[in-house]
Amino acid sequence: MFRQESDSVGVLNIPETAYYGVNAARAKNNFNITGELLETDFIISLAEIKKAAALANAELGMIEVNVAGAIVDAANEVIAGAFHDHFIVDPLQGGAGTSSHMNMNEVLANRAIELLGGVKGDYSIVHPIDDVNKGQSTNDVYPTAGKLTFLKKMRGLEVALERLIEVFSQKADQFKTIKKIGRTQLSDAVPLTLGDEFHAYYSVMKRNLKRLKQVKIELCTLNMGGTAIGTGITTHPQFSAKLLPILCALSGESLTIAEDLIDGTQNIEGYVALSDTLKVAAVSLSKIANDIRLLSSGPRAGIGELIIPVKQNGSSIMPGKINPVIPEIVNQCAFVVIGNNVTITMAAEGGQLELNAFEPVIFYKLLESFNLLEKSITTFVDNCLMDIVANEARCKELLEQSMYLSTSLSETVGYAEAASITKRALSSGKTIREVALEEGVSEQLMNTLV
Repeated sequence: MFRQESDSVGVLNIPETAYYGVNAARAKNNFNITGELLETDFIISLAEIKKAAALANAELGMIEVNVAGAIVDAANEVIAGAFHDHFIVDPLQGGAGTSSHMNMNEVLANRAIELLGGVKGDYSIVHPIDDVNKGQSTNDVYPTAGKLTFLKKMRGLEVALERLIEVFSQKADQFKTIKKIGRTQLSDAVPLTLGDEFHAYYSVMKRNLKRLKQVKIELCTLNMGGTAIGTGITTHPQFSAKLLPILCALSGESLTIAEDLIDGTQNIEGYVALSDTLKVAAVSLSKIANDIRLLSSGPRAGIGELIIPVKQNGSSIMPGKINPVIPEIVNQCAFVVIGNNVTITMAAEGGQLELNAFEPVIFYKLLESFNLLEKSITTFVDNCLMDIVANEARCKELLEQSMYLSTSLSETVGYAEAASITKRALSSGKTIREVALEEGVSEQLMNTLV
């Protein structure tokens, strides 16, 4: 069974049981792109905005109290997880997010109509635009929903990074006495401890967590009340002031309204700053995964200084082969995040005049980056780093075979003589110590070198 709904385009049949309406139905047909639906957190953020707007408009006398109450009750249900299957619009869409926004307006209107005793589609009781969207525009609601969603995602990523940092700290302490050869440009350099290496991982990821917290300010400034282009047309002059504390309470965040709402509507470089921060974290994480793969390579023909947990067979043809599958998935997730940053950058640059139409792809890619980073960090910690162990014998073996003593020796016998000793050691297969003693360097001196 169907009900008929109309818009400026024409009339469309909508299933009687559907809480969405004509706008969402058209968008579903027009934007069958990714095969995905809006993220749960984004749906919740939209509902929070609509709840805050209904309360503010009721207080300002812009909509009837009973209508506002029904909208608030409907929004509360959506926030609690109800009706999410009625958000049918693809996250990638034309129209700067209008379709997702109208999908929310329609769902809340139809549920509010039911709560007031009416039948879905009877918009004379609660109207998606005149009531649910009172004093608002896609151009302030949609970006605000994106920012609230990213703030939600940030909490999960911060927790994941904190766990990662703690594990690196623990491993740095666990490995602090294991001396090994350091390497520059993949060639033997000078000694350090395995703990030193893991402490460096701790330090860089701690910096990345700090950057993530610093970029939060970019997400807490909203353009609500700007409506279409930032001038506030069709909204009450006090709408922003009434809405803001309600939205702060709902989100648990310290939000502010942009000083220049036209700027806040036109320019979205804050998303680029956020994406840059995620990209930098991905770069750091991928570099660490590279190190883990190299240090655990072998086990017999590679470096083999680390032993990573065995998680699955590595080959369909080579019996017993084990691959570093967890670091590999970390690398691949990082590659996607880095690529997403390019898309987000170009989409932000592509805005024209008073609005950027490309926020849907920005949100789609930012949400993907958040999810990939959090999930890849979680599997890295749980399935690799927690149970990684040092191969102390191998660390010692490679250290003794290396030419590291040449650097310290050069401070005593000079660079040229040390280089000559090193060349002899390399060509003969002997150690620096053995060749130096043959060249007349005292054993007492050699024992002082590190």
